Amino acid sequence: MKIYRASECGALLQRAFDAREKELAAVNAILADVRARGDAAVFEYEEKFDRTVLTAQNFRVSEEEFSAAYAAVEPAFLESLRRAIDNIYAYHVREGRKDTVHTAHGRTTGYVVRAVERAGIYVPGGTAPLSSSVLMGVLPAKAAGVERIVVVTPAKEGKVSPYTLVAAKECGVDEVYKCGGAQAVAALAYGTALVPKVDVIAGPGNIFVTLAKKQVYGQVGIDMLAGPSEILIVADASARPSYVAADVLSQAEHDVLARPLVVVTDEDLARAVAAEVEAQLKKLPREAIARRSVEEQGGIIVAGSADEACAIANQVAPEHLELYVSDPAALLPKIRNAGAVFMGGYTPEPVGDYFAGPDHILPTSGSARFFQVLNEDVFTRKMSVISYTKEALKEDGADIIHLAKSEGLDAHANAVAVRLADMEERS
Repeated sequence: MKIYRASECGALLQRAFDAREKELAAVNAILADVRARGDAAVFEYEEKFDRTVLTAQNFRVSEEEFSAAYAAVEPAFLESLRRAIDNIYAYHVREGRKDTVHTAHGRTTGYVVRAVERAGIYVPGGTAPLSSSVLMGVLPAKAAGVERIVVVTPAKEGKVSPYTLVAAKECGVDEVYKCGGAQAVAALAYGTALVPKVDVIAGPGNIFVTLAKKQVYGQVGIDMLAGPSEILIVADASARPSYVAADVLSQAEHDVLARPLVVVTDEDLARAVAAEVEAQLKKLPREAIARRSVEEQGGIIVAGSADEACAIANQVAPEHLELYVSDPAALLPKIRNAGAVFMGGYTPEPVGDYFAGPDHILPTSGSARFFQVLNEDVFTRKMSVISYTKEALKEDGADIIHLAKSEGLDAHANAVAVRLADMEERS
């Protein structure tokens, strides 16, 4: 893993969502085709890309397939899954947004929160089936009160991972469709004869999924534009090199485009971490993927101080930020931009990926500057509530009329004026 001085790492830190023209053209063609031909187009793309032959009868996962999935997973997995669901759902229910309405002096103002009716959750199924992404996509929607939750996920040669199906069923979802890529996003956004049109699409995916979500935004709501996984670890001399290296590789194994960065304030630690990464790489089943990620996307940056390390972290705005320092609470107030922050040496990133409760569907590619972690807010809308008594309108009416007339909107002014005149006549 290459070591950089803070003054030399500018190119390493630059990474933004890249709307590549070739992929965008392919996505637009798929979206238009699915919008025009519906399920028939989805079936053709699934056969082409995932070697899955679909019909109206086998497109949606059946109860028999769910039962087979339960028979295929280990009892220990099911027990761990259920404990994770309890943690994650309890967190989202606890953190949910509530109605806020205030009444004073005859004026009631505030908002009420309403869940969207239908949500579509995209679950990746490419290089590794991610059953945890079922939990992280479905449970915040469920906690928000969404009535109909639909999962789409790629099937490989006609089959969905049993771990994905068991996770969906345990979350209370039995509407799972065997499709992925831009065609799945199109089906959710526009609706087909078999797939319902949804109000919000959430969940991570590859470049085609991400570009498709970007293109259909406005037809539906989306959570964020997610790219390859990222981790940035701020570490000081108190950190164990073996722990830091293990956390680097926990993200590097995702994808050759995953970006693992370490920012240290100690040169000896930088060298020790680099050596540990190399040693641990050789033991990984996914060594080839992780090695390319580390060598082509990653790096260790030596910063002059904790403040400089935090400034680098804020510039990157990483998906996952670990504060592996002696006093992480002292650094947290200095962090402005991150998808999720992991505090201390005993909070490795997988704690958040699987079990702690907060969501692992996070903004990437620097978009943590304006996107937030997936949460129940994505699946709700705030509706304003306003109620005036007669006395309150009488008190504020002249001001409202003045403002409306200043914009040349006399009918607006008149809607208030007729009421004030009526009050005057009746008094």
